[in-house]
Amino acid sequence: MNTQRVFDIFAEICKVPRPSKHEEQISKWLCDFAAAHGIEYVADEAMNVIMRVPATPGYESHEGVILQAHMDMVAEKDGHVQHDFLNDPIETWIDGEWLKAKGTTLGADDGIGISMALAAITDPELQHPAIECLFTVDEETGLTGAMKLQDGRLRSKRLINLDSEDDGQIFIGCAGGIDTLAKMHYDPINPSLSEAAHSIIPSLAIRLSVSGLLGGHSGDDINKGRANANQLIVWFLARIWPQTEIQLASINGGNLRNAIAREAQAVIAIPMDYKEQIRIEWNHFVAQMEGVFGEVEKDMRLELETCDLPESFIPADKAYRLIMALCECPHGMIAMSKEMPGLVETSTNLASIKMRDGYIEVNTSQRSSKEPAKHHLKWAVEQALSMACDEVTHGDGYPGWAPNPHSPLLEVTKKAYVGLFKSEPQVLAIHAGLECGLFLEKYPYLDMVSIGPQMVGVHSPQEKLSIPSTERCFRWLCQILQSL
Repeated sequence: MNTQRVFDIFAEICKVPRPSKHEEQISKWLCDFAAAHGIEYVADEAMNVIMRVPATPGYESHEGVILQAHMDMVAEKDGHVQHDFLNDPIETWIDGEWLKAKGTTLGADDGIGISMALAAITDPELQHPAIECLFTVDEETGLTGAMKLQDGRLRSKRLINLDSEDDGQIFIGCAGGIDTLAKMHYDPINPSLSEAAHSIIPSLAIRLSVSGLLGGHSGDDINKGRANANQLIVWFLARIWPQTEIQLASINGGNLRNAIAREAQAVIAIPMDYKEQIRIEWNHFVAQMEGVFGEVEKDMRLELETCDLPESFIPADKAYRLIMALCECPHGMIAMSKEMPGLVETSTNLASIKMRDGYIEVNTSQRSSKEPAKHHLKWAVEQALSMACDEVTHGDGYPGWAPNPHSPLLEVTKKAYVGLFKSEPQVLAIHAGLECGLFLEKYPYLDMVSIGPQMVGVHSPQEKLSIPSTERCFRWLCQILQSL
């Protein structure tokens, strides 16, 4: 089997822009790939692509299988990096045994899953039953492709999801999730328009910033003790608010609902008399945060600097309620699973705080393998944010995938691994959203497993893909296909 083919295909995929909700180019690329290789394919209304290849000689009577991965990638970059995810290719480089990107997410989640599937179905030497490849859109920000997949599109009763990120592990279950969006509308105070307003505007402006955090996947990494940049900014503002006459001009942090916030920034203004007090409080706060997170967040940077006075401010009463509400908003691991030791059962992510025209927008994401816990946490987040926000809404959410330890496909997958590597793979559930739960709603008879190569730092610019692990995973996939 030609493992190099996997990396060759991935290199081509990296040239195609494919941030979530902008999958037009990668969907077309997949259709062109299928046409060039004489593979039957169809693209549905959502831009999902399904490819079908027949069984090889001797496998005609074997039950078919679906290989599934998603097209889109998380579009995250370091603050100093100039990169247009809608037009620029991902620039990759090799660091020892790791494949990385230059200052951006790599997109191995889940470009490498696509690459393994395409390498398998175009390998002339590989023996296998009939294969359907299902490549979905918008997995990262809404699971839209899986939700819009029409009944009857899939023919096989077995599915191998290629969207996992841990070497030698088989996943047989995942958490469900639901997003929450809150908005606080306000009329900005503009000092230049009113002497009365000007009289309450302090004279010194300060920019507070948090950067250099690890961030990462809001499911896989939520229990790893990483700092959330939004929380750090809010904690400091709540700490100094009762002691000083603060005016809040802006607050921004985080980007995606499924990524832990790596960077955040706020601009405040205070009377000149409080300048030294604020700096002392900041230094104390920095020292305390280094004590809490320093072992994990080696590159954490907390910076304070003076800046130009802003043109407008958030009304003080609304700003105060917002900071208190954000302090009350839960973030992080809430509960561990009692059924599967080591698995996070319930968590939430204070994902982003964004200044918009006339309002501030807060995004959170709740996950749980228990449906009631997911909704209870949703209501807790709503209760906290309602202290300040006049509009709180929840997304439709998506279901979890209940583990089936007696799955026949699981047994084949385990035996294939043992036969190749002479050791037992781990069988786990994952505290992240996979599309498998949605597939089960439409195809309740599906027998499913999820596998993938080792990745680190997904959903952040630190994302990297293990080259040896990818080679092992592709060999494993091919062995599974030959064993079905």
